[in-house]
Amino acid sequence: MRILLASRSPRRQELLSRVGLKFDVVPADIDESSGFSDPSEIVCDLSLRKASFVAGKAKSDDIVISADTLVALEGQCLGKPEDAADAARMLRMLSGKSHEVYTGMTVMQNGRADTRFEMTRVRFKALSDGEIEGYLSTGEPMDKAGAYGIQGYGAFFVEGIEGDYLNVMGLPLKTLYEMLKKFGVSLI
Repeated sequence: MRILLASRSPRRQELLSRVGLKFDVVPADIDESSGFSDPSEIVCDLSLRKASFVAGKAKSDDIVISADTLVALEGQCLGKPEDAADAARMLRMLSGKSHEVYTGMTVMQNGRADTRFEMTRVRFKALSDGEIEGYLSTGEPMDKAGAYGIQGYGAFFVEGIEGDYLNVMGLPLKTLYEMLKKFGVSLI
């Protein structure tokens, strides 16, 4: 039995490595559009589809872990920015407001799947144009949902969070731990 991570995310890989999980990275190549509008349904749908894609190429006893994260602000879902202008637009939207970060996760083995989501509320300080431009110059916003990473320079903008910090990074380990136990994987 192997554990397969259906994600290219270096943050997810780092978090799993930190807790001693041995895994292979097998990215899921799927269309990431969703027919859902509710953020929790979108991230669960995408994580399930990612896990199914990778499981279709895996051995039956392999365990697949997949995840998808997005930011929601006042009913609008913010994924990864398309370019610097899109990232600046997202950061201006988040400036001085609270938003939600949703991560959907799926653990799948031999046709059996467990899909769950976590939601964390994040409060941003008001950002100046100079702060947004400076942040864009770091390159950090470009591969992050909502155009920021809480574990990097984006931490300078966070006034507070309610919920799981690791969820904002893209992989709530507490929830994943419970899910993996159901599949017989013990991390401690």
